Amino acid sequence: MRFSRGRNFLFRVPEGRELLGFINDFAEEHNVLIGSVFGIGSLRNPKIGYFDEKAGEYRVNELSGLYELVSLSGNISLRDGKPFAHIHVALGGPDGGLYGGHLVEGEVFVAELFIQELLGEPLERKPQENGLALWDAEG
Repeated sequence: MRFSRGRNFLFRVPEGRELLGFINDFAEEHNVLIGSVFGIGSLRNPKIGYFDEKAGEYRVNELSGLYELVSLSGNISLRDGKPFAHIHVALGGPDGGLYGGHLVEGEVFVAELFIQELLGEPLERKPQENGLALWDAEG
């Protein structure tokens, strides 16, 4: 598949908003169907997960308190016909430890995001036998 660059968005997410939901709402409002997402900031009480291959589902780790959003990276594609953000994060804890995984939920204290829209044929996430919803496109 080939894509070209579309619009760029650089903005701060309002404090108190749930980050993943905000990204999905932003993409839908601005009709971003495919794109890349990057960010930094801080999250309160984030929930991150990892995919348990044997169980075929995500295991969620709930963190308490304020965590530095050291890095956020991900993509936007379609799921059930609507923009869907798949986001991974690295979070710095108060003890200096680093936690990482798939972002499940997180309340924004500070979040500065960059979204790069891509133009081309939309990518749709579809359920697979392994329990994940993946793109139909392979390289």
